Amino acid sequence: MSGTIRSKDGHGRLGSVLSGLAVAVGCALFLGGFVWGALLYRPYTVPTDSMTPTLDVNSRVLAERVDGDEVKRGDVVVFNDPLWGSSPMVKRVVAVGGDTVACCDGEGRLTVDGKAVDEPYLGPGTNGRKVASDKEFSVTVPEDSLFLLGDDRHTSLDSRTHLEDAGQGSVPRSTVVARVDAVVWPAKGLLDRPTGFADLPGGLSRPGPFTTLLTVIAAGGVLVFAGAAYGPVTRLLTRRPNGRRTGTRERAGA
Repeated sequence: MSGTIRSKDGHGRLGSVLSGLAVAVGCALFLGGFVWGALLYRPYTVPTDSMTPTLDVNSRVLAERVDGDEVKRGDVVVFNDPLWGSSPMVKRVVAVGGDTVACCDGEGRLTVDGKAVDEPYLGPGTNGRKVASDKEFSVTVPEDSLFLLGDDRHTSLDSRTHLEDAGQGSVPRSTVVARVDAVVWPAKGLLDRPTGFADLPGGLSRPGPFTTLLTVIAAGGVLVFAGAAYGPVTRLLTRRPNGRRTGTRERAGA
């Protein structure tokens, strides 16, 4: 009579346990990352070209859910003010309550409390000269309010359009619903921090956990793939050329 005895050592059992654990942990990280992201971020589509070149028209962005009190100068925010329209809008905060914001100085730059602000994201005007605004203004922003401009200063309908309103173009902080953190389509990643505002009181805000979220989701995907692939790869590597597996002993008798 003949028979085949298959042996499975401790290493094989340990590998199976570890592969199952990797799949479980990977699923937790992968799904948990998406849930975490859904709680922290809101997706938006930029409807106009008023924020070019920072945000192109129809760009898909992720905006971190924040309270208006957390917003600082230089932030790109999503806000909804009934006086500006019925839909959420995306603009850059250039001044906060108590600031006197004016334009322009001798070099065409915006000033906040007399300090010139460099804005490298601005494009040149029709005459080829880069200016922070083609309309001169000087406004003291009311407390708990924000003065907002689009990055395309030649087409954007922003606080300058509302200078005759009661708040002189400013909107309450309470109208802010989110702060744009990253551009996901076209894939640009995190927005650059506007260093021109860094030396003003309060400095710059910190980016949200977008990079951490991507890392968690990617790590989860890798673990799921690696754990699921362990069994097939192990069987492939331990298969002998004649079709038998390593670790198989044959005993024949008559």
